Amino acid sequence: MLVTRVFRNGNSQAVRIPAELAYSQTDMTLEIERIGDELRIRPAQRSLAGALDIFARFSPDFVAAVGDRKEQGQRERETF
Repeated sequence: MLVTRVFRNGNSQAVRIPAELAYSQTDMTLEIERIGDELRIRPAQRSLAGALDIFARFSPDFVAAVGDRKEQGQRERETF
């Protein structure tokens, strides 16, 4: 387990992230939440705002190139 320090940065508290745990990007947004006496820091979830633009770039025959899913059928599920 690594140990780090809390320090003041203006009116906020800050935590140094050791190099071994550092994110490769420095221009990312992080979410932070308190769970009991622990703080959890993780990358913020990406917005789906541009998802439709990405799908619009697919060629019209994309589904045909992948194959018709109806041909695959479904397997019977086991009952217990």
